[in-house]
Amino acid sequence: MLTIGQLARYVGVSTKTVRVYHAKGLLPEPERDSSGYRRYAADAVVELVRIRMLADAGVPLARIRELGSTPEELALAVQQIDTDLTARIKSLRDTQRRLRKLAAGEISILPSNVEDHLAGLPALGFTDRWIAMERDLWIIVYATHPELADTLFQDQAQSLTDPELRNLYLAADHAHALDPDDPFLVELADRIVAASIQRYGTEPPGSDADPAIPDLLQNTLNASSPGWQRLDSLIRGRMADVGFTLRTSPGGRRAE
Repeated sequence: MLTIGQLARYVGVSTKTVRVYHAKGLLPEPERDSSGYRRYAADAVVELVRIRMLADAGVPLARIRELGSTPEELALAVQQIDTDLTARIKSLRDTQRRLRKLAAGEISILPSNVEDHLAGLPALGFTDRWIAMERDLWIIVYATHPELADTLFQDQAQSLTDPELRNLYLAADHAHALDPDDPFLVELADRIVAASIQRYGTEPPGSDADPAIPDLLQNTLNASSPGWQRLDSLIRGRMADVGFTLRTSPGGRRAE
């Protein structure tokens, strides 16, 4: 006959765990001796080993209590548990592979044509800061406006094929480092507004989309640079004067 401490040590659990199993009805309470101590027979060891193995396999205690007591019922239950474990192991391995690919930079969140576009920006003269900003913003656009994202991306990619529009993008990129009072920002804002009206009229693609995300994107850009914040303010004022519908996409206000 074993005490609760001896039983717990023999199976490799704590005495607190044994008491929890008693409280949940998993392990029957044994008779107490004349001194009031619990005394466990060999069958309690077998039952506790069974409970521990099932619990270690991830089977909830409530389900363990419901398992059949006959060998046949237990065998069927264990077979189902084994099937569930196999599925969980596969899912965990798939997750592990994805995490390793993500850590190695082998998983692309963006479509391949967007990744190709970003990869080509250094050759056009764009800074690493601008490219990183574009990547982050396109991720948000594709996540929040999947129905518009391809249209917006194609519009921007096509605009970069125009030398004059590309130069405006590059000027906006390098405006990041300018003092907010630099007169070049006023000139750049005028050029951007003129180019936007010439390209889109007053209704750019995606102008009917929910404005919350574009505003969030623009505020993110503005917070990173006083120069960009000043440029955005100038563009907003001039656009409002002519009734142009403002919209933000990677690369700033769609005016380039």
